[in-house]
Amino acid sequence: PNVGVITVPDERLTRLAELVHPGRIVPATCEIVDIAGLVKGASKGEGLGNKFLGNIRETDAIIHVLRCFEDDNITHVDGTIDPIRDREIIDTELQLKDLETIESQLAKVQKTAAAGNKDAKVLFGVLTAYKEVLEQGKNARIVSFDSKEEQDAARNLFLLTSKPVLYVCNVAEGDAKKGNAFTDRVGELAREEGSEMMVIAAKTEEDIAELESYEDKLMFLEELGLEESGVNRLIKKAYALLNLETFITAGEMEVKAWTYKKGWKAPQCAGVIHTDFEKGFIRAEVIKYDDYIQYGSEAAVKEAGKMGIEGKDYVVQDGDIMHFRFNV
Repeated sequence: PNVGVITVPDERLTRLAELVHPGRIVPATCEIVDIAGLVKGASKGEGLGNKFLGNIRETDAIIHVLRCFEDDNITHVDGTIDPIRDREIIDTELQLKDLETIESQLAKVQKTAAAGNKDAKVLFGVLTAYKEVLEQGKNARIVSFDSKEEQDAARNLFLLTSKPVLYVCNVAEGDAKKGNAFTDRVGELAREEGSEMMVIAAKTEEDIAELESYEDKLMFLEELGLEESGVNRLIKKAYALLNLETFITAGEMEVKAWTYKKGWKAPQCAGVIHTDFEKGFIRAEVIKYDDYIQYGSEAAVKEAGKMGIEGKDYVVQDGDIMHFRFNV
């Protein structure tokens, strides 16, 4: 697989840098792994099936690129264009592999569960629920569990079809804004299973990438009636799909984006910078991004009484500008 570490586009960093004049801007990053497509029979080792399935298992989410354009000059392995069929081929292979995983686990855990082992009973229940859904040709991600024990057991199975999915519909340039009949069908399917979906014209993105200046890129997008490049939208959607958000530190040395899981509290976020920050956490000084932009500096925000002093239970919000006080 081709591995690309990409920066997460965030206009907030640029705006803050205009006020703070730091030595550098450090955006958040996201790793995208380009894995070759699966063929029918991949779960049984056809082609490089097992290897590709292993690569997919190591990821946190799946971006599934679907061909949604007609072009006689570009052949399709199945001879016709049908994104739903293409998606089903991949899904079937992933489901079959997950069934294999579940059946081998069930064989191991059944006796222990019958003997009354509490953990084994929880795992047996989780495996049975997944098996039922997968045998219907559906994905594991549609199953939800109520108790923490069940959720932990489910997470530890690392099933391929339990990963969140973003369907990316690759269209011709003229369909980049509104999509087409193919993308409508994919959108319907994504809504049914609670997945994300977006439309992108890869050829257009290639043209944008070749333009040197930011102004030229903006002009090109305007001509197409687009506000932002598809690549930027894709990265942002992938970041959100992973349930990630960003808090920011802003000073003369640097304006930097830090990645954390949505719902994390202040000490956990402090630990992203350094483990000592979490161990010795005292408090967090928090400025909301909009307040920083409105007042123009940290000092002005303090003077206006807009800086929050937050304790251990504060749930960090996307875009918070933070300064941690700690003592080790």
